[in-house]
Amino acid sequence: MTDADAVPDSEPRSSSVSPLDIDEATALTTRIVDNVERVIVGHRDAIEHILITLFARGNLLLEDVPGVGKTMLARSVATSLDCSFNRVQFTPDLLPSDVTGVSVFNEKTREFEFQPGPVFANVVLGDEINRAPPKTQAALLEVMAEGQVTVDGETHPVPDPFTVIATQNDVEPGRTYELPVAEVDRFTKKIRLGYPTEAEETELLGRVAGEHPIESLGAVATVGDVRRARETVAGITVREPVRAYVSRLAGYTREHARLGASPRGAIALVRASQARAMFEGRGYVLPDDVKTEAPTVLSHRIRTDSAVDGGEIVERALEDVAVE
Repeated sequence: MTDADAVPDSEPRSSSVSPLDIDEATALTTRIVDNVERVIVGHRDAIEHILITLFARGNLLLEDVPGVGKTMLARSVATSLDCSFNRVQFTPDLLPSDVTGVSVFNEKTREFEFQPGPVFANVVLGDEINRAPPKTQAALLEVMAEGQVTVDGETHPVPDPFTVIATQNDVEPGRTYELPVAEVDRFTKKIRLGYPTEAEETELLGRVAGEHPIESLGAVATVGDVRRARETVAGITVREPVRAYVSRLAGYTREHARLGASPRGAIALVRASQARAMFEGRGYVLPDDVKTEAPTVLSHRIRTDSAVDGGEIVERALEDVAVE
């Protein structure tokens, strides 16, 4: 039994995919955002953050209180993209193999066969990821960084495209585990949804009074569209002055915090800025794209020994570091 047989919907990762032109890609993102807004009220910026993360080949961490629509947002995006979607509810007794999969002995063939876990999908929602112990959380480290899972010495690629959207409960610290720094650093972005305004909540209640709109939501893009949009993002020009600006921002965080943004964080900022430029209909990155993306890309990677948090460090960096 081959890896391709064992892992449903898995396709080889290829650079032969032709990119969309900028106008097509911009129209695609607008179409997806508009479609998701049929379900999600008042969070257009959050929808854009998820799509930017997806097109930048990254993963996203959603931290907020329960009940504000984190799961519904992830599901709506996956449905709009006609992507495979799996949800993993993280609990204290969840095992790493419950996430990645396990090799099972087949009595008929007298061989071990890999049974893929829920991580084998285009969009994987890790719900309340900080409820599981660090060993189980670590099961995501390889797949988030490399797009593959290794079980019993055998490597299995996950479907392409692939992204993890993880939610984190921040109201029950006594019943949760802190995410390891290595895992946090693998999330391209960290965002919060927040509570809706009175008008937004009134609109939401009207939409769900009958059948929930998610039940009638259809796809407006294909997996192939996502792959092509990713190639478009990869081709967005990032000139040397912009790259140097990103490097200086990352350096500032390292000089003013116990733990600053890693090189992986700087790479994530460049890729997110490329995706932001595509959203704006441009084939090149401006410093303004970097400034827009820096708070959600860098803040969660920073650790300090004072009352000043990572978000404040990034704000100061954007104020103090000049664009040259």
